[in-house]
Amino acid sequence: MSAAHAKERLMSVVIGPHLSEKATVAGDRDKQVVFRVRRDATKAEIRRAVEMLFEVKVEGVQVVNVMGKVKRFGRTPGRRQDWKKAYVSLAEGSDINFMGNE
Repeated sequence: MSAAHAKERLMSVVIGPHLSEKATVAGDRDKQVVFRVRRDATKAEIRRAVEMLFEVKVEGVQVVNVMGKVKRFGRTPGRRQDWKKAYVSLAEGSDINFMGNE
C-alpha cells in the first residue's frame, strides 16, 4: 500500500463524533472521546487516524459494534444499518475541542 493511499484510508476511518449522554459522561469521567468509525476499521487504524487528524496522543482505543434497530417504514418492516463506535482514551494533556476556537 502506498503512503498516499494509506493516508487517504486514515482520513476516511473516522466518520465523526458520536454525541450522546453516555459519551459526555465518558468524556468527563474517563477523558475519552467517542467517534463513529468505519465498520472495517481496526483499533490501530483508529489510533493513527485520531492522532493524525486531531494532533493528540492516544492512550487506548475500545470499539463497540452497534447492531441496527428493527424499525417500521410505514407498513414495511425494515432494519437500520449496523455501525461501529470507538471510545478513544486521550493521554494526559491532550484534548480535542469540537467547538472551534475555545
